[in-house]
Amino acid sequence: MDLDLAQVRAFVLAAEELHFGHAAEELSISQQGLSKRIARLESTLGRRLLDRGGQGVRLTEAGQRFLEPARQALTAADLAVAAVLDTHRPLRIDVWGHLYAPMRTLAQVATGEPQLEPGHGRDLPSVIAALLHGDIDAAFGRVHAPLPAGLTHRLVRLEPVDAVLNVEHPLANAPAIRPAQLRDSVLWTPGALHRLDFLHRFAESFGIHERAEGANLGLDHFLADLAADTRRFSLLPADLPLPPRPAIRSVPLIGPTPLYAWSLLWRGNGGHPPPDALVSAFVAAAEHNRWLEYDPTRDWLPERDSADAGASTTS
Repeated sequence: MDLDLAQVRAFVLAAEELHFGHAAEELSISQQGLSKRIARLESTLGRRLLDRGGQGVRLTEAGQRFLEPARQALTAADLAVAAVLDTHRPLRIDVWGHLYAPMRTLAQVATGEPQLEPGHGRDLPSVIAALLHGDIDAAFGRVHAPLPAGLTHRLVRLEPVDAVLNVEHPLANAPAIRPAQLRDSVLWTPGALHRLDFLHRFAESFGIHERAEGANLGLDHFLADLAADTRRFSLLPADLPLPPRPAIRSVPLIGPTPLYAWSLLWRGNGGHPPPDALVSAFVAAAEHNRWLEYDPTRDWLPERDSADAGASTTS
C-alpha cells in the first residue's frame, strides 16, 4: 500500500490541531481541500481516522494508532529531502529553561563544528513536538517526563543552585543555607508551580508550603519581584552572573545541595545533520569540567534525575 504524504501530512496536522480550519491554514489550503485529502487517506486505509461532530474533531481508535507512525513517516521523508538538498545546513537546537540560562552551558560546548542554529522552545512538550516533526535536530534542557518512541536523551550537566533572597530575609547573611531552613519562607516562582517541575519537587521535598507566582518576563523582572517581599526566595544557578541589585543576595545551599540536571535530547533514529559531534562535545566538556559529579549523601536531585545521575556515574 503506497501512502500519499500530502494526505498523511493533512491528517497529522488535523490530529494535532483538532481543528480543520487551523490545519488548513497551516497547509495554505482550503478546509474543503483538507477534508478531501483526509477522506482519500481514509479510503486508502479502509479506516476512519477522524470524527467531526458537534463536540469538534476527535481521533478514532484507528487514528490514535496511526498518528505516531504517521509522524515518523513524515520525519523520515523530510530527512530524505534534506539529505539531498541541504547537506551543509547548521544543526538546529532548541533550548528551554531560559531563566536558568541554558545558553551559558551551550556556549561552552558549541565551539567550532558543528555549526549551531539555536532556538528557544517554550517548554519540554513543545520541544518534543518540534523534534518529532523534524523542525529541529536536537534540544537542550531538563528532561523530566517519559519520552515518546524514537527520542533519546543523555544527561550532560548537573548544576548546583543557590538560594536567592532579599537582603532583609532572615537568612540573607548566612554563609550557607540548608534547604530545610527555608520552610518558613515564600518560594517565588516565574509562573504556575505545577508547570515548574524542579521547583515543585524541591518545595515538596523540603516542606515549603508557601508559594507565590509571578510571570517569566526575564531575569531582571523576576529579581525585582523577588525583592518586593523580604520573605521570598527562589533558586538560580550558583555561577549565574546576577545583575547589580543591592536588594538581592545569593547564598549557597548545602546539606544537601540541589542540582539542576541538563540533558541533550535528539531523535534516536538519526537526523540531518546528525548530532553525533555535539553529543561528543558535551561528553568531553562534562568530563573536563566534572559536570556529572553526584554524591547522594551530599546532593539533592528529583527522583527521575537521580536515576539518570546514578547511571552516568557508573557508565
